[in-house]
Amino acid sequence: MSTASATDVDIGARVKSTIRTTADTLYTSVKPAENELARWRRTFEGCAKEEVEGKKYLNPTQFIDAIAPTDEGFNRIKREQYAVLFRVADVSKRGLVSFEDFVVFETLLKRPDADYQLAFSVFDVDASGSIDFDEFKNVLQANLATSGIPFDFDCDWMKLYLGKRGGRHVVAYQEFTQLMKGFQGERLRQAFHYFDKDDDGYIAPDEFQRIIIEVAGHKLSDSVLERLPTLCLMNQGRKISYSEVFAFHNIIREMDAVERVIQHAIRKSKDGRISVSDFLDQAANTMRYGIFTPLEVNIIWHFASRGAATGSSDQRLTLADFEALLDAKWQPPALTSTPETSKSEHFIHDVLEPIYDFAQGGVAGGLGAYAVYPIDLVKTRLQNQRSTVVGEVLYRNAFDCVKKVYTNEGGVRAFYRGVMPQLVGVAPEKAIKITIVNNIVRQRATDPETGAISLPWEIMAGGTAGACQVVVTNPLEIVKIRLQMAGEITRAEGSGAVPRGAVHVIRQLGLVGLYKGATACLCRDVPFSMIYFTAYAHLKKDVFHEGRRGKVLSFGELLISAGVAGMPAAYFTTPADVVKTRLQSQARAGQTVYKGVVDGFSKILTEEGPKALFKGGIARIIRSSPQFSVTLTAFELLNKYFPYPFANQPVPTRPTRQPTDISRIRARNALRILLDCSSGFGMVDQKAAAKGVQQYLPKSLGM
Repeated sequence: MSTASATDVDIGARVKSTIRTTADTLYTSVKPAENELARWRRTFEGCAKEEVEGKKYLNPTQFIDAIAPTDEGFNRIKREQYAVLFRVADVSKRGLVSFEDFVVFETLLKRPDADYQLAFSVFDVDASGSIDFDEFKNVLQANLATSGIPFDFDCDWMKLYLGKRGGRHVVAYQEFTQLMKGFQGERLRQAFHYFDKDDDGYIAPDEFQRIIIEVAGHKLSDSVLERLPTLCLMNQGRKISYSEVFAFHNIIREMDAVERVIQHAIRKSKDGRISVSDFLDQAANTMRYGIFTPLEVNIIWHFASRGAATGSSDQRLTLADFEALLDAKWQPPALTSTPETSKSEHFIHDVLEPIYDFAQGGVAGGLGAYAVYPIDLVKTRLQNQRSTVVGEVLYRNAFDCVKKVYTNEGGVRAFYRGVMPQLVGVAPEKAIKITIVNNIVRQRATDPETGAISLPWEIMAGGTAGACQVVVTNPLEIVKIRLQMAGEITRAEGSGAVPRGAVHVIRQLGLVGLYKGATACLCRDVPFSMIYFTAYAHLKKDVFHEGRRGKVLSFGELLISAGVAGMPAAYFTTPADVVKTRLQSQARAGQTVYKGVVDGFSKILTEEGPKALFKGGIARIIRSSPQFSVTLTAFELLNKYFPYPFANQPVPTRPTRQPTDISRIRARNALRILLDCSSGFGMVDQKAAAKGVQQYLPKSLGM
């Protein structure tokens, strides 16, 4: 075949043979890869049930099974309408498609302009490579018959493309593509004139509905189609003007641009809502050449607000409000009936579900703590090391600490000294933090319509969680620190000393002692949680776009979000952690004793300088970041794969849309081009349609 730069004359000369010749030429020049042939063979074999002389064929129904997109749902495009494309694939006109025909059809779908090529083939019934007036009229007239809205084929617009009736002017492929793009506007104009009997420039609401269903019914959801007559409420006469009809049609034509503007504007909005002025401002900033008129935007708001915003530009709408207009397959939430439950059963579930979440948070917290416990031990040793003690500094850096603990304190086991109390304690600690943030504070502060939560409330939710967890965290931390330092103290006291366990530490401290350093613990955990949970939520939403178009984050995206959020939270709260560690560790002879948080900060600054307040900061990042990565990722995965089993009304999740093969998309788009002529295209009696165009078929391809 010639290159893409070939002229229309070359194209016309090349396609004047039969469809079979054209298809064979296409197949030999764009030979499909072997893996594609194998895939097409599997599809064909799986659908073909007809056999003639031992050879399999596809009938129209089986052909539709083979080529129709699997994710369409067929609620806006009727499944049987794909049979129009069967007539293109059935080049021998015997009512059956062979595997060779199927391969040619699939190869055609690989072309970037396959959608228009297929539409052209539907009209070019004699396979001449061009379309004349009678061909175009007969094919289209047969498919407009059921609409009840006539079309004048002798109009001036048709003459511009195809000349006078019976004339010799024909259109080649390139001209045809423009003809099809402009036809809908002429169809709309003639339909309006047909209903405007008194020529006053207005039609009735039901007549407007009939027109839109005819020219664009496949592009709109059932909800919008049902509410089309309400457009009359935008003016006092309760009728619909020509300007409003064309404004609505322009919205449909530019729906992709409408959706982009809405999404960008909502993304910038603080509360997840936008007004007409927000939309127009965003459109002005992002559209270089196109522009929406105030009438068009008011119509968008009318249908998105279900008529509530008519005449008001101050109505602020959410993305959910626009979905029925933006998505042709949109359906209202299903109202499912559930068995009635008694008050006692409701109460039981209200109690059990938080406990179930609490348990999952505990398991997730335990996994996170165990994964990073050795790093935590090194961090504690470094933070407790006082540079003012006379003699050699015990650990020069984190690597030196790891080496000495491993060599002098019993190998790998030494890094897990005190891990069991940590695991027992970390379960309620992490469960309190996670479940309070996720299931109480954030839910109460989240707008139920937009799913948005303001930044102050996000920070408040994190701070509340951090404050609540101190009840469990402080006793856990002080016991853990004493046990982590036990090996170092034992080595200092001599080989005869025996390290004590958790029970001994608890008895030694008593109830009051277990909360020593609680103020420092608050100073660390509250700002940590404020920074961490706010950063985590925004990384998921703003960086990885969770929830946008139903997106569900992958394991890796959750892990990265949780890990990155922990870095600034861990480092900036290191000074409070240093003071807390010093207060809670057992001071040895010659070491400074601290009376409280303020005294600790003051003495560390005076004796060791500001740098000492960030001791172990890097170790905290190395520990906290992966710990919270594992903890929060584990919690979200547990929630996803092991939800509360007795929930009466599980929260519906929007399924992720699997990517559709580009060939299937092109087949669908070809049908959409035809449906732009009439939403009933392909739904008429096929025998009657065939009779109207049979005279143009060569005898060798007679039906």
